Amino acid sequence: MPMTLLDGKQIAADIRAELRQELDTLRLSGRRAPKLGIVIVGENPASVTYVNNKMRACAEVGIEAERIALSDQISEQELLEVVRRLNDDSSIDGFIVQLPLPSHINEATVLSAIDYRKDVDGLTPANVGRTVQGQPAIVSATPRGIRELLSRYHIPTAGKHVVVIGRSNIVGKPVAMLLMQRPYLSLPGMSAASLGDATVTICHSRTQDLPAITRTADIIIVAAGCPGLLTADMVRQGATVIDVGINRIDDPDSPRGYRLVGDVDFQNVAPLCNYITPVPGGVGPMTIVSLLQNTLQAYKNHIS
Repeated sequence: MPMTLLDGKQIAADIRAELRQELDTLRLSGRRAPKLGIVIVGENPASVTYVNNKMRACAEVGIEAERIALSDQISEQELLEVVRRLNDDSSIDGFIVQLPLPSHINEATVLSAIDYRKDVDGLTPANVGRTVQGQPAIVSATPRGIRELLSRYHIPTAGKHVVVIGRSNIVGKPVAMLLMQRPYLSLPGMSAASLGDATVTICHSRTQDLPAITRTADIIIVAAGCPGLLTADMVRQGATVIDVGINRIDDPDSPRGYRLVGDVDFQNVAPLCNYITPVPGGVGPMTIVSLLQNTLQAYKNHIS
């Protein structure tokens, strides 16, 4: 079959339209809008861009968003006090703490302090643990976006061999857990009929003979932060490739002086694939729209 681009930008736009319609209905019924808190510490340029994108996405669908901007000199204890305040604020349905944090702050300590019911990034130990056990959970945004993308393109995972390259707590580990679950771990608004039940192999920097493993995969998810890591000799004909990487490389011909590339050698890998995500425009938009879906989920749990 011909190669199909998994257009995360278009699918995310479709989902935003669905969310906007649902939130319009809630508003007409007299309900208040969901509210998301976004904590950003310091002025890391990438983080500022991500937060701005999230704020715009919230405005588009009708979610109220509050930016809580903090100095990069804030102490860990002071940040934990902000987290506790947001946990106790009944007007906030969910919130995120934008990562990365300054080096003097322990990210695990901060994430663990977030009330799992308001953890719309799905990164607290409670939500990760519930995902592992197949219990109802707020699922980590990027893995949820990947699963949604597979669902919308009717790409089954049941019985398939999925190779995940990368073992981060944000993508690698949770997406592996999500795709190996029995289909009863469904997500609101998604059909679970052909999702889950995958055989998953997690690979990482110490994996031996990575190409031999990836060549056996029906679906490869690459989240290693290494430009061009997945090359054509590592992919079998007809595979599905999900590229989570987003890397800046110097490009003097670009007006910005750089261009964005993924972890996949797209030009040479794409002709082998039935399905592949572009970078940009693949997983990135799905991560943001998944955050909106998680916020609506937290809101419904809050008001029920």
